[in-house]
Amino acid sequence: MPRRSWLLFAAMCVLWGIPYLLIRVAVRDLAPGTLVFLRTAIGGLVLLPLALSRGGYRQVLGRWRPLVAFTVIEVAIPWLFLSDAETRLSSSLSGLLIAAVPLVGVLVARVLGTDDRVGPLRMLGLGLGVVGVGMLVGLDFGALHTWPLIEVAFVVVGYAVAPVIMARSLADLPAIPVVSAALLLTAIGYLPYAIARPPSSLDAQQVWSVIVLGLVCTALAFVLFFALINQIGPARATVITYVNPAVAVLLGVLLLGEHFTVGMAVGFPLILAGSVLAARRGAAVPEAALCDPVLGSVDPERVDPDRVDPERVDPGSVDADEARRGMERRGDQAATVL
Repeated sequence: MPRRSWLLFAAMCVLWGIPYLLIRVAVRDLAPGTLVFLRTAIGGLVLLPLALSRGGYRQVLGRWRPLVAFTVIEVAIPWLFLSDAETRLSSSLSGLLIAAVPLVGVLVARVLGTDDRVGPLRMLGLGLGVVGVGMLVGLDFGALHTWPLIEVAFVVVGYAVAPVIMARSLADLPAIPVVSAALLLTAIGYLPYAIARPPSSLDAQQVWSVIVLGLVCTALAFVLFFALINQIGPARATVITYVNPAVAVLLGVLLLGEHFTVGMAVGFPLILAGSVLAARRGAAVPEAALCDPVLGSVDPERVDPDRVDPERVDPGSVDADEARRGMERRGDQAATVL
């Protein structure tokens, strides 16, 4: 990969690895729903000019039903549950549990009939992942609360289901307007909560955590992620999903003094190995069917599929149904936003 691609890749590994740390710091005195409002409002407003420069929201709002479904399942509920869970879970453990998203994504794709068959290697991967999650939670269960774990489980399922909605109903739309609309809709939804639950006091660390979370880890991260897609293609870009949890653990241990437990040492390698195996394809997918769940569809007859700019692809250049079927066969999950 070119140097610029490596820099973008490294940046995304960090930018989507540090939200767990920032959330943990912010929710010490900030209500989870208020944090979700501030994060989405900052991110959505910063992306607003870019969204308007890419055609605005007319097309996006024309499909308001799948947009609302995607927003609720990908952002509104998961970000609230994750923020609330981190009032009692360490940022390290939260990040590691989210690493199970690719595993659940394979199951979701299989249940909904959007993926190819689950062969022996993928079954082995799913088994390893389940054992890894069991080790991660079970070896440290005495120090954990049940409800935060359930909340994180909902987050994992939401992150696995939302890309299917994107792929089926929103994949041919420009990515930035879709993401910006989802953030702004979430902010509007949480505005009454934020008004009712304003922070009583915030120290400098919490203020900066909210600002960095909304400005850097949300708005800037999306822009850089799309640039990374343009450089190396969607399939290779999603590898950051496997690196983000390790960054979360490293930062939690070094900056917050969180403990690196036996469960983490045993469970995370199993989850990582299981995710890699479970996400393997059983057979090559025709390049003509290539499509990414967040970034739109690609016509390989017109562009190099590994260096496509999802913001500049003409949605009319490919058949939407064919592109959607291609995405469903490919089964890739977009990198998860935390």
